[in-house]
Amino acid sequence: MAGAGGRVPLGLRRWLSSPAPAPRVCVVGSGPAGFYTAQHILKHHGGALVDIYEKLPVPFGLVRFGVAPDHPEVKNVINTFTQTAHSERCAYYGNVTVGRDVTVPELQQAYHAVVLSYGAEDNRVLGIPGENLPGVYSARAFVGWYNGLPENRDLKPDLSCETALILGHGNVALDIARILLSPLQLLRVSDGEGYCLLGAPMDSQSVGSDPRLWPALWIALLASKKLEIKHHPLLSYEKQKRSHFTSSATKPETSVGVYLFLLELRAAVWFQLMALGRLKTDITDSSLAALACSKVKRVWLVGRRGPLQVAFTIKELREMINLPGARAVLDPADFRGLESAVKDAPRPRKRLTELMMKTALEKPAEMQAAAAGAAVPREWGLKFQRSPQEVLPSADGRRARGVRMALTRLEGSGDSAKAIPTGDVEELECGLVLSSIGYRSLPLDPAVPFDSQRGVIPNSSGRVEGVPGLYCSGWVKRGPTGVIITTMNDSFDTAQSLLEDLQEGVLDVSPFREGFGLVESILRSRGVRPVSFSDWQKIDAAEVARGKAAGKPREKIVDPVEMLQIIGH
Repeated sequence: MAGAGGRVPLGLRRWLSSPAPAPRVCVVGSGPAGFYTAQHILKHHGGALVDIYEKLPVPFGLVRFGVAPDHPEVKNVINTFTQTAHSERCAYYGNVTVGRDVTVPELQQAYHAVVLSYGAEDNRVLGIPGENLPGVYSARAFVGWYNGLPENRDLKPDLSCETALILGHGNVALDIARILLSPLQLLRVSDGEGYCLLGAPMDSQSVGSDPRLWPALWIALLASKKLEIKHHPLLSYEKQKRSHFTSSATKPETSVGVYLFLLELRAAVWFQLMALGRLKTDITDSSLAALACSKVKRVWLVGRRGPLQVAFTIKELREMINLPGARAVLDPADFRGLESAVKDAPRPRKRLTELMMKTALEKPAEMQAAAAGAAVPREWGLKFQRSPQEVLPSADGRRARGVRMALTRLEGSGDSAKAIPTGDVEELECGLVLSSIGYRSLPLDPAVPFDSQRGVIPNSSGRVEGVPGLYCSGWVKRGPTGVIITTMNDSFDTAQSLLEDLQEGVLDVSPFREGFGLVESILRSRGVRPVSFSDWQKIDAAEVARGKAAGKPREKIVDPVEMLQIIGH
């Protein structure tokens, strides 16, 4: 199988280079899973034609609507996806809802292979009394609200309380906490020039001349020597030029580790630049206005298990710890005895736990200021071994006032440890409850097998069980876990399965398939007008123009009707 590096077996390469009928492939979903699947197929089959379908007029899925607005460096992958969409063998059709506007069996009639990469468009529910009270929101809806997801544009969360409770210990939970507690100037636009750091826009002259960034430069220099990195964008002062780290490391097993280390370094320095007011976010104006009026100054993140089972990564934790104007409140008792437990833990888990322990024990500047009598405006903390039992209503029953928690003990160890209720309970007061316990995929079409319990399409290496010619990738294949690089590898794996099936004759490309020609006639008969990638670029240009007028990268258009009006639909 091909890995992240895209290596293809020699026999398969020879077969792919020989003349053969062009297979037509349909990919459903234009997020990372969809684009990475298309990218791999196009790269390793010189004749394949790939059409990507998306239910929204705009592409890029979770990269556009899920990545935090203060993490613009993560969104640079959109540049790669755009290159894929511009391939003469690739086409994008937005504003098409598969399962409603066109069925999966109809797509199978039009294409030799269909890949389902539509992600997880729902959230897991708590299943406890009171979770439908006003003041209780899913993390998915809240993230969609501040990121401009059309379906969440009218959310209007009530931020009039002082204390928010986030149920979950994942990266999304930390993203929400950071957005809630960030000083407004970090989310607002600034007049600073852009930077170019590991592929993100930057004025490197400004970086080199700013003493506040010299520590970051020194760290990057040491990293470049340690990893034998030949080209270092922080050290080449070529203004506004996009550049990347390139490593002389040749061992495949070290490449992912190097990549992740560089991502962490890049994000750390990017966040430092954010704190200095040098960068801009694409948070929507409406959510920024709501956050400007927010009274939230305290956020608790609550999990059923302990510190050794948290799902967030060290990068997101470090960002929270370094958040200006907010102090971390971690109870040292929660980490007692963990020193020996983490000795043999994998390095990422060990570093993460050590950082939490260090934060719990030390007194940061904000805490020292508080001890001296100065007011610390905001705080956040982690609470462990608590499982929600009920969202408690206010006296008039009109909104949430807190959550009753069952205290738990752990059975087992490591990631397999289970939280068992002890019988004791406690009540945590709050006016805002955000459930961040995971996303969930939904069935797309009655013709597609679906495991409702696991929330995935049953498959083997991306091949949908019992349906030849049907594949899946991304969250709908494995569940809503991992980061973008996880989805990339997962999607390459599915694409490779498809290529192997082509080579072995499992996928018969001898019958002619009309592709979009057939689908277009179906859509026309149902009154559906698809959006092309050039149409999207018109929407993109309108967003960028509106953002420029406001001094920000873009102002997202959140109403699909307005999107279609811009392109004359």
